[in-house]
Amino acid sequence: MTKDKNYKPSKELPLGFVDRQEKELLVRDFIISNIKEVMIKYGFQYLETPSFEYSDSIGKFLPDKDRPDEGVFSFKDENKWLSLRYDLTAPLARYVAKNYLEISKPFKRYQLGTVWRNEKPGPGRFREFLQFDADFVGTKSLQADAELCVMISEILEKCGLAKSDYIIKISSRKITEELFKKINVKDNQQKLTALRALDKIDRLGWNGVKELLGKGRKDKSGDFTKGANLKIKEIELIEETLKNNSPETEDLVEILNIFKDYNFKNFQFDPSIIRGLEYYTGAIFEVNLKFDVTNNKGQVIQFGSIGGGGRYDNLVNNFGKYDAPATGISIGLDRLVYALMQKKEFKVKQSKPIVICFFDKSSMKEYINVLTILRRAGISAEIYPGESKLKKQMEYANKIKSPAVILYGENEIKSGKPTLRNLGTGDEKSIETKELANEIKKII
Repeated sequence: MTKDKNYKPSKELPLGFVDRQEKELLVRDFIISNIKEVMIKYGFQYLETPSFEYSDSIGKFLPDKDRPDEGVFSFKDENKWLSLRYDLTAPLARYVAKNYLEISKPFKRYQLGTVWRNEKPGPGRFREFLQFDADFVGTKSLQADAELCVMISEILEKCGLAKSDYIIKISSRKITEELFKKINVKDNQQKLTALRALDKIDRLGWNGVKELLGKGRKDKSGDFTKGANLKIKEIELIEETLKNNSPETEDLVEILNIFKDYNFKNFQFDPSIIRGLEYYTGAIFEVNLKFDVTNNKGQVIQFGSIGGGGRYDNLVNNFGKYDAPATGISIGLDRLVYALMQKKEFKVKQSKPIVICFFDKSSMKEYINVLTILRRAGISAEIYPGESKLKKQMEYANKIKSPAVILYGENEIKSGKPTLRNLGTGDEKSIETKELANEIKKII
């Protein structure tokens, strides 16, 4: 591609992608460390799968088109389509099929990984985000489904939420399957369109969803989404059924009884919970926050769930005949971090280096000697990377929020006493090199 010599590439990011700065990343690390502690306690194994999979391995919810470009990012390689993973569940199913004879049954795994969705972004909803998944594969026991809800609750509270801050909503795909039988919907694509519409109840409300169940809906931007083309009476029956507050399916009754055994109460039966993906076959759950989340303008936004999951007993069978009923749960970590940073003040320690100011090349050995002493004492430190005037070096130290600078010019080197300047107070102190680390520890 030939470019004009005056062409300048854009410094802006594509929609749905974001640069993440240190404080957010440190909060995310804190959450991840808590997740790992809980996972070890619950007996899950750590797994990592590649970012790319063959497109036909990702899941049958992909569009049936010549190019699988709706919902996923793809390219063609040696006549086969590859896609960046859309979630972590479909790659797990592929892994289980590939390693079926070697893994334990059931197989309990957790994974932390980036996923990509070629979808319209929104507040706190990105095209690239970090996801946490935990799954049981190879068991029909509903105790596994119940334990996932209990486990996620423990993780959220370990990260700083109170029980009043969140709720786990639970339903079953068997409710919608019965509905489809009643209204005689047999076409899989029509079912999937209806499920994806119903999955938007929280965001669009029933009026918007009914448009999507019918002919379709145009959003505020003017984009039109084709509907499921259901009749008005069929849509009314769906609405009436999903507004019912009584769990009647056998799987839900059993899970709620297990919740009693766990003394787990922070849940709510909600038949309007759908979880849009086609592969769910039984109980489904969704994790919702109960506090307001705002955008960068301070406006309260419709945030939706931070995660969810459910039972998917047939997904591994896409790869062959395997006895691998499964259930799992996912949390969008970046969405959770986004919300948590508004809910509470995280006292994460952002280690900023002590800056050893540079005066002369011939003194580099002395600078490195001080640097080595500090780093051996576990103190973050650096020699100013350059040969600027002292004013510029001080501007740099203030810009990176360094707690202090060390002035080690010709006179200080002769005396063996560097000058330590506290950038918080402006105080200066001449200190013997061997005492430098102890003095700095009083500041940081």
